[in-house]
Amino acid sequence: MVARSSEVRRSAVRDSASPGAGGRRRRGAGRIAGLGLGAAALLVSLTGCDVGKAFGGFGWPQGGITPESQRMYDLWIASCIAALAVGVFVWGLIFWCVVRYRKRGNELPVQTRYNLPMEFLYTIAPILVVSVLFYYTAVVQTDVIKESKNPDVTVEVVAFKWNWQFNYRDGEGRDANTVASVLGTSEVIPVLVLPSGRSIRFEETSRDVIHSFWVPELLFKRDVMPGNVRNTFEVSSIDQEGAFVGRCAELCGSYHAFMNFELRVVSPEKYDQFLAAKKAGKSTQEALGAIGEPEYATETKPFDTRRDVNNFNPSDAQAGAGS
Repeated sequence: MVARSSEVRRSAVRDSASPGAGGRRRRGAGRIAGLGLGAAALLVSLTGCDVGKAFGGFGWPQGGITPESQRMYDLWIASCIAALAVGVFVWGLIFWCVVRYRKRGNELPVQTRYNLPMEFLYTIAPILVVSVLFYYTAVVQTDVIKESKNPDVTVEVVAFKWNWQFNYRDGEGRDANTVASVLGTSEVIPVLVLPSGRSIRFEETSRDVIHSFWVPELLFKRDVMPGNVRNTFEVSSIDQEGAFVGRCAELCGSYHAFMNFELRVVSPEKYDQFLAAKKAGKSTQEALGAIGEPEYATETKPFDTRRDVNNFNPSDAQAGAGS
């Protein structure tokens, strides 16, 4: 039994030392190089087209209307492409090993204790990939949460159960003054009017519980905290005019689903006229009409809250009867 094992090993060694073994190793190296070049070519071809649009953003929301949303979107698409390139390379190596080293007869293949280039590859390569992704993530995150000293517009977002109030401020911080305000009710959806092409700071506070200010097209969501916590974030500009629905994205109580609002992005000239009309004492609807905009929200509508009806335990309901 020992002699046979030794013979198999000697034959395997002779085969590996034969002139054809070097050629096989070169061909194997050529296949790996070709696979790497193919993955690189795939990466280049993917980055040369709108991959996000072709593949539905790889699950990331599309249609961002700020530079910050576009930077986050680009980072996500680039990360997905990098992950696909690494995946194709690894899958290619797996399938190549399955075919190349499949069982052929009963001879024992050459036994290798270690392979320094391969160990170097699977140790250093993941570290490099993670380092690159971490670097670009840190760069984009720092840029997205950056705030300027003097934004063009400052809006205080006040959330309460269950609606919104938007205060236009003459400065930043708690000590600034409110020059105009928009208050939502159960019958009227609040419309937050903002200008395009200007930097805008949002300062958020809550009167009761935790809410969340969310406009999907901003690709930015921040919790609105009660007490002394004042969440702030800033967009350098809004690049698309129009109406966009906004929501509360934090389960805050029975009528959480009814906390909708509308972001109305207009030209800077219309915004200045709107703010002047509000300062003159006009209602939000009158100010919107004065600048030629629809007076009420167009992307969402008030829900029937039925708050004046005993819906949950009507006294006239029969025992066992559904409602």
